[in-house]
Amino acid sequence: MSLDSKIPSGPIEQKWSKHKMDSKLINPANKRKFTIIVVGSGLAGGAAAASLAEMGYKVKCFCYQDSPRRAHSIAAQGGINAAKNYQNDGDSIRRLFYDTVKGGDFRAREANVYRLAEVSNNIIDQCVAQGVPFAREYGGLLDNRSFGGAQVSRTFYARGQTGQQLLIGCYQALEKEIHKGGVTMYPRTEMLDVVLVDGHAKGIVVRDMVTGKIESHAGDAVILATGGYGNVFFLSTNAMGCNVTAAWRAAKRGAFFANPCYTQIHPTCIPVSGDYQSKLTLMSESLRNDGRVWAPKSQDIAEKIRKGTLNPADVAEDARDYYLERKYPSFGNLAPRDISSRAAKEACDDGRGVAKTGLGVYLDFRDAIARLGEPTIRARYGNLFQMYEKIAGEDPYKRPMMIYPAVHYTMGGLWVDYNLMSNVPGLHVLGEANFSDHGANRLGASALMQGLADGYFVIPATIANYLATQKPGTVKTDNPEFKKVEEEVTERTNRLLSINGKRTVDSFHKELGEVMWNKCGMARSREGLTEAIAKIPQIREEFWQNVRVPGSGANANMELEKAGRVADFLEFGEMMCYDARDREESCGGHFRVEHQFTEADPEVQAGKTQPGEAKRHDDKFCHVSAWEYKGNNAPPELHKEQLEFEAVHLAIRSYA
Repeated sequence: MSLDSKIPSGPIEQKWSKHKMDSKLINPANKRKFTIIVVGSGLAGGAAAASLAEMGYKVKCFCYQDSPRRAHSIAAQGGINAAKNYQNDGDSIRRLFYDTVKGGDFRAREANVYRLAEVSNNIIDQCVAQGVPFAREYGGLLDNRSFGGAQVSRTFYARGQTGQQLLIGCYQALEKEIHKGGVTMYPRTEMLDVVLVDGHAKGIVVRDMVTGKIESHAGDAVILATGGYGNVFFLSTNAMGCNVTAAWRAAKRGAFFANPCYTQIHPTCIPVSGDYQSKLTLMSESLRNDGRVWAPKSQDIAEKIRKGTLNPADVAEDARDYYLERKYPSFGNLAPRDISSRAAKEACDDGRGVAKTGLGVYLDFRDAIARLGEPTIRARYGNLFQMYEKIAGEDPYKRPMMIYPAVHYTMGGLWVDYNLMSNVPGLHVLGEANFSDHGANRLGASALMQGLADGYFVIPATIANYLATQKPGTVKTDNPEFKKVEEEVTERTNRLLSINGKRTVDSFHKELGEVMWNKCGMARSREGLTEAIAKIPQIREEFWQNVRVPGSGANANMELEKAGRVADFLEFGEMMCYDARDREESCGGHFRVEHQFTEADPEVQAGKTQPGEAKRHDDKFCHVSAWEYKGNNAPPELHKEQLEFEAVHLAIRSYA
C-alpha cells in the first residue's frame, strides 16, 4: 500500500500557508451539521475539542478520567518551546526547526516539524490570552530557560507546573464550549473500539466505567488524542492509567502503527527503590539548567556511597566525573535525553552507580546554590525539590538528587499524513498518539508544543479536507456495523471476566514489562529482540488462560479496565519488538548495540563523533516504518514512507 503523506509542494517556509490556502472550507451554517468525536481531553484532545466547537462543529469529547483536568498532560513539568527569541540569543523558527529535526536523529518528517516550529509562537500567545501564568522577567517579558538539545533559551515555563497550568487554560476553553453546548463531555468513559462504515471511521464503542454499560456513538469523523504507550514497560513515568488501547484497537481495524520502537528514556527520574513499585517519578529536565550531573570516578568511592559510609557531599571535586560536561562540552548537562540516558547507563555499567541498586547517578545543585543563593533555586524549582524530598526522603538542598533513566515518552504512534489523518479515512490522530513530529527522539519541552499545535492550530485547519467530502449525519448508530462491534466488545469483556484464573492482571503486566525493558529498553540487540518475540506470545497465551479478573462488568471495575489494557499491551509489545528488530541501525532512543561508532570508524578518527554513539544507516533506514496488524499469530506487515530532506542535510548527530 502506498502511503501518501500529502506534503504540500514549494519551499518549506511556505508549505503550511500554501496548504491552508489550498485546503477546503466548510461554511459556518454547514459546520453545525457535522459531529466530530474526540477521544482524549489532554492538551491535544482538549484543545481540538474546544477549537472545533468554537468554529461551529458539534463535538463529543470522551475521557476515562473523572474530569479533563486529570489528563496526563498535567504531569509535564519543565516547559514548552517556542521561537520567540525574547532572549535575543539567536533563536528563530528555522533554528527551532533544525534543532528538532536533529534532535530526532533525522527520522522525522521535515514538513511537519517546520510547521510545528512555525506555529509555536502562536501557542504562547494563545496561552497567555487564556491566563496561563508563565514566569516573567523583572521587566515584564515572559521568561525563558534552556532545555536539552538547544544552545538557546526558548522554553517558557510556570515553575515546575507548566503542564498543569497549560491544561487549566485548555480546560477553561473546553468548559466554555461545554457551557455553550458545542461540546458534550463524556467523562469516566473508555473507548474500546472504533467503528468503520464502508472503510471510514464513523464512530466508537465505549464502556461507561461507572455503570459498565457498553454503547455506541456515531460521528462524521473521529479524532484520537489518547497519549503514548510507555506503560507497555510496566514501570514508566506515565500515570498508571495511560494505555495503548484506543490506538491499538484502531490499529486492529486497519490503521498503521508507525515507528513503535521509538521510545524515549528520560535521564532524570528517581531511581527504582524496590520491586513493589508500580510507577516511577520524573524530575524535570529543567533541573539540568542549574544541576550538574556526575558519578564518582572510582568504583571504590561509589561502593562507599552505596553502603552509606560516605556522604556524596564530601566527595572531593577531583574525584567526581561530570561526564556530560566531559563528553559533550558544547551542550554539557543539557545534552539531549537519549544521549544523557545512555551516558548514565554507561557510568552505572562501569560500577560507578550510587544508588543501593547500583543504578543511579547524581544531579547536584551545590554549585548553583553557592552561585545564586538558595532563595533563587527555591523560586525556580521549589515544588520539584519538595516532591523529591517527599519521595526520596532526602533534602536536595543539602544532598544531591539521585537520578536514573526511565521510560517516559513514546515517539511512535499511529501513522498520519500532513492533515493528521491516518490511512483509515476519517480517523485523525493528534499529539503523542501519532508519530509525526519527533523522529527517533523527542527534545524536552516539545511534547506540550506538539499537543497544542495539533489541537489549536493544525486540526482545525485540516479536518475540513475530509469533512468536505462527506455528507453530514448520514451514519447513525443503527447502522449494523455498530451492533457488530458492540457485540465483539461485549464478548471480549465477558471472556476476560470468565477466565477466573490464578494470576493477577498486574503480574502479567509486570512480566511483560520485564521482557520489554530487558530486551527492548535502553539497549537492544537482534538476539534479545528475537527472544522477546518468542516470549511475548507465551505470556499472552497464559494471560488468556490464567488471568483472574474479579467482580463483574455491570459496575465500576478497575481490574477489568486494567485487564483490557494489559491484553492490548501483550499484543502491541510484540509489534514493537518486530519494529526494533527490523531497524538495523541506532538512532535517538532506538539504540541497537550492534550499531554504534567504534574507534575504527573514520568519523571517530576525524573527530566528528565519539565511540559508543548511535550509528544511523541512512542508505537503508531513512524511512518511516508503518506496520499493519495481520492477526495475533502472524507477523505484522511493514509499509515504508521514505523521508526526504531538502531544507536540512543529513549529518552525524554530534553534541560535542
